[in-house]
Amino acid sequence: QVQLVESGGGLVQAGGSLRLSCAASGSILRISAMGWYRQAPGMQREVVATITPGGTTNSADSVKGRFTISINNAKNTVYLQMNSLKPEDTAVYYCYARDLFTSYHYWGQGTQVTVSS
Repeated sequence: QVQLVESGGGLVQAGGSLRLSCAASGSILRISAMGWYRQAPGMQREVVATITPGGTTNSADSVKGRFTISINNAKNTVYLQMNSLKPEDTAVYYCYARDLFTSYHYWGQGTQVTVSS
């Protein structure tokens, strides 16, 4: 089992910045990747960015150049630095960790990000 605890959401004006954190605990060695999804009201959950323990990253086209995902393996923590935020970035952001052996996704509790225009 893997437990994920998120922090860092909030309310920010358009053009502002926020940093999300996701701390993992439990069966850390089972994690093959971590990252962030988001879900806006009435929309499907969509991937925002992913990172492997080795540092390989991938991100959605909508956030490239604005969001940066990083990992601190010593702290078992993943970060999402969000710059130049737009109102359309408003959503609940969920941290996830993918199981190495089953590809099962563990999820955090979600953190609200609201960007005002």
